[in-house]
Amino acid sequence: MWAFLIRSGMEASMFKADRRLFLHFDMILLLLVLLVSGIALCNLYSASFPYVGYGMAPWLKQLCYFGVMFFMSAFILCVDYKWLHQINYIFYFAVLGLLILADIIGSSAGGSQRWINLGLFNLQPSEVAKISMVICLASYYARKEVLDGYTLKQLLFPMAMLGLPFIMILAQPDLGTALMLGIIFVSMTMFVNLRWSTYLALGTFGIGAAVLGWLYVLKPYQRQRIETFLHPDQDLMGSGYQIFQSKIAIGSGGYFGKGYGEGPQGQLHFLPERHTDFAFAVLGEEWGFIGTFVFLALYFLMLLWGLYVASQAKDRFGILLAYGVVVLIFWQAVINLFMVLGFLPVVGIPLPLVSYGGSSLLTTCIGLAILMNVRMRSFDPVNHC
Repeated sequence: MWAFLIRSGMEASMFKADRRLFLHFDMILLLLVLLVSGIALCNLYSASFPYVGYGMAPWLKQLCYFGVMFFMSAFILCVDYKWLHQINYIFYFAVLGLLILADIIGSSAGGSQRWINLGLFNLQPSEVAKISMVICLASYYARKEVLDGYTLKQLLFPMAMLGLPFIMILAQPDLGTALMLGIIFVSMTMFVNLRWSTYLALGTFGIGAAVLGWLYVLKPYQRQRIETFLHPDQDLMGSGYQIFQSKIAIGSGGYFGKGYGEGPQGQLHFLPERHTDFAFAVLGEEWGFIGTFVFLALYFLMLLWGLYVASQAKDRFGILLAYGVVVLIFWQAVINLFMVLGFLPVVGIPLPLVSYGGSSLLTTCIGLAILMNVRMRSFDPVNHC
């Protein structure tokens, strides 16, 4: 009799918990993600049309990736995000192992060896390293809370966590992704509060690293990209061609654009990498200022809602995790947009959810699923029992 009552109580408790999770499912975030993804797929179809290569067209591949990511996200939602707090280092070392594997047996393209062929798609471990860095930093700062600000000594461990994948990714070479890891570290570290002496030490270190990097680390083509950014008119038909064509595409869109599938820069293939790094230029050419304004409003509303999710999280780890995901997507978006508009050098940073690529989409969808996970479990168990 008692066993029956206990089992019934457990089943009722499980049902009640499931009901609460369902009631806290973030339909607003899901709607914003679906709207942004739908516009991105339509843009990718136009950017890759007509497709004359082998296999599936990029937009169709991306649609398949979205389908796989949907089921993967559903699985992530079923597991409490606090589980990541326990396995963060396992995830971290698994990513390091993938980076080593990419260096040994990885496939090469454009002078870089950074992909692992999985048959269905090529996995880029450096992309997964971004979300791994968010999880590890959130876990460290949640475990080690310092009310009067972190000292430089207390940041040595997270700096070491950053250093290993940073060096490995920079050696591939992949400057853009390596810099993104650094930006994630700086953004999340400043969020948790530092002492002024720590700011001064990190600033000095950053300036010194930038100088040494320019002199001894950057490859000639990477320096050329920065020089092209500083002097864009010196080689319009060579190193400055991408930015030149991107500016033409966006500028020619005017207020209302050329019309869907009617942009000459994209459709006549004047714009390089129009379905990956420069996907936004196609959007600007075809939909103009009004269309891109609506799209960016939806995109950054999605990120603002992500900050709201962080503010509603019930524990420090949830706050840091949600904030880190928003930082990850935000800075990639800003850098890509500034790059396409000619305000930053071309460093190969994709626009999340918009640029074609399975690995980038994998990282972004994991991050968004984590955001939804934090939101679903943001209720107070005492007041909702």
